Amino acid sequence: MTGDSGTAGRGGQRKGAQRLTPAAVKVLETASTLFYEKGIRAIGVEAIAEGAGVTKKTLYDRFGSKDELIVAYLRARDELWRDTLVRYVAEQARTPQEKLLATFGALRDWMRERNPRGCAFVNAHVELPADHPGQDVAREQKSWLLGYLTDLAAEAGCAEPGHLADQLLILHEGAGIAHSLQSVPRAMERAQEMAVLLIEQSLSPARASTRAN
Repeated sequence: MTGDSGTAGRGGQRKGAQRLTPAAVKVLETASTLFYEKGIRAIGVEAIAEGAGVTKKTLYDRFGSKDELIVAYLRARDELWRDTLVRYVAEQARTPQEKLLATFGALRDWMRERNPRGCAFVNAHVELPADHPGQDVAREQKSWLLGYLTDLAAEAGCAEPGHLADQLLILHEGAGIAHSLQSVPRAMERAQEMAVLLIEQSLSPARASTRAN
């Protein structure tokens, strides 16, 4: 895992990642688990250091402050989600339309395996002060996902890729919340069914004509 603040392309991992020492990796892994499962504000550096088997001095030497550790946690989770999503799409889909729909399959698996308490970035947005640097990480993550969906929509030949991407991002976010709260049965599958209709409606006239023939 990495805790850098470098930029990333839409293909997945951030660029310019800085390698962490073994102790820093342990601290980051422990913090990531505790922050997500218990909440960022509920967990102090003492609990993280104890869980990681290091001293608080080691934690501060590696990350500087709890705020910087929070940023590292969010960036590491962002990197993991990007890598998971891009890899899933590449492995599960071939056509441009299939790639767009595959993003919902990736989200379904992610929610079941790593995201039972909902989106970590939305959770952080709620917990952190408005001026906390972690807010920028959360916004960057959603901006990257919107850009990724826009690129896929353009590749699929949609007439208005940005508009479709907006709609699909809203579906992603809503499905994640409905799944976490168990307010809608089969939320991910239902979101994907809606995505099929949106994609069909967004196909350019030329592509729609080709499909009809």
